Amino acid sequence: MALVTLEEAKRQLDITTDSHDVELQVYVDALASVIEGYVGVVEQQEFTDVLTGGGAALAVLHPPLVSVTSLAGGLGQAVDYPADTLDVNGPAGTIGRTNGCDFPAGRYTVTYTAGRAAVPPTIKLAALILLQHLWRTQYGASRVPSGGGDDYNVTEPIPGFGYAVPNRVLQLLEPFKLPPGVA
Repeated sequence: MALVTLEEAKRQLDITTDSHDVELQVYVDALASVIEGYVGVVEQQEFTDVLTGGGAALAVLHPPLVSVTSLAGGLGQAVDYPADTLDVNGPAGTIGRTNGCDFPAGRYTVTYTAGRAAVPPTIKLAALILLQHLWRTQYGASRVPSGGGDDYNVTEPIPGFGYAVPNRVLQLLEPFKLPPGVA
C-alpha cells in the first residue's frame, strides 16, 4: 500500500508520457514525510523505540499504533511483557497493561507496527493536491492560472517566498491530525 503511486501522480498531473518519471518519483517519495508530520504514520511499517517512562501507559513515538511485537524493560531489569498482556490504544499510540497495573519507571524497548490498514481517501486526496502544488513550483508562473491568487501561486503570501503545504491540504488532514504533544 503506497500513499501515492507514480501512476496516480501522473493521472493527477495529466502526464501521459514517461519522460518525467524519474523526477516525478522524487516528488512522490517526498510526500509521505510531509503528510505523516501532520497525521502520523500512513503506510504500515515496523519500528523499535527506546522509551523512558512508567505509569498507566507508555506512548510510542510513531502513532497510530497497530500492534506490539515485543516490550521489555522497566525498573533496572529486563522484564518481558507478552503481547497478549498489553492493551493497545491505536489512535493514541499508547500501550497499557490488560491487568490494569502500572508500568514501573524505567527504560523500555518496544517493537511495534504503526500505520493504517488502508490509506483513507481524504489523506490520499491531500497528498495528491500537495503533489500538484509542489510540481507546479517546477514551472513558476507559466502554470499559474491567469490572475493568480489561488493556493498554487508560489509567490503568495510573501513575494519571493512560496509555501510547501497549501491550506486546502491542511484542511483535508485536520480530522486525522496527531494529538498535541505527539510528533
